[in-house]
Amino acid sequence: MSTVYLTRVVQFSAAHRYFRPEWSVERNAEVFGASASPHGHGHTYQCRVTVKGTPDPVTGMVLDLALLDRVLGEEVVQRFDHRHLNHDVPEFAFGQSVPTGEALCLEIWRRVAARLPAGCALDTVRVQEEPALFAEYRGEA
Repeated sequence: MSTVYLTRVVQFSAAHRYFRPEWSVERNAEVFGASASPHGHGHTYQCRVTVKGTPDPVTGMVLDLALLDRVLGEEVVQRFDHRHLNHDVPEFAFGQSVPTGEALCLEIWRRVAARLPAGCALDTVRVQEEPALFAEYRGEA
């Protein structure tokens, strides 16, 4: 049987701030630069999710695209779109994880992987903040 990869891209707009509340203002600025601004800043993110599996012999699909769209809509778009990640997403609340592209990849992976049906596996999650900056996660520990 052949393994086939299927990728879907979704988009969301969100603001975030890189900040560790246990650090001083100076330490935050030293480590995070302008991203530590108290006002935060925003991006129009692109999230690319790739799944893999063996195509069903009847439908020819690795995964029902409507299911993948529903999962990405609920776990990515509805969760993050038009949100301030530090204020509106518990996993990125101040004192929790800093909402970097890398951390978003890990959180999206955790949420999407848990909702995929048997026979289909998550291969890659890419979160792109701008044309020349993205993070990827491929499930490695």
